[in-house]
Amino acid sequence: MDFKVILQPLALDDLEAIVRRVAENDLQAANRLGLSLLDRAEALAKFPDRGTNVRSRPGVKKLVRVPYLIFYRVDNSRRCVDVLRFWHGAQDPQNLQLE
Repeated sequence: MDFKVILQPLALDDLEAIVRRVAENDLQAANRLGLSLLDRAEALAKFPDRGTNVRSRPGVKKLVRVPYLIFYRVDNSRRCVDVLRFWHGAQDPQNLQLE
């Protein structure tokens, strides 16, 4: 049985900001990027452990969709994946808040 993927509020805000920023120059590219990031996150329903552990954040994994990182947490007891953030790799990791 697949896991349920839940986009947390910060992740939704990130995704909206990413799409909005790209849409300033190319609406079609923004739509493709947004769908691509969502597809990558939704794929965690079948393979929730596919990402790598984030050393500085116990219990948090990341999945790469260059140049973006998708931060998430797996809850095996609830059979869900909480997508915490969509983060551009050029952003300062010191500013990364996961909750």
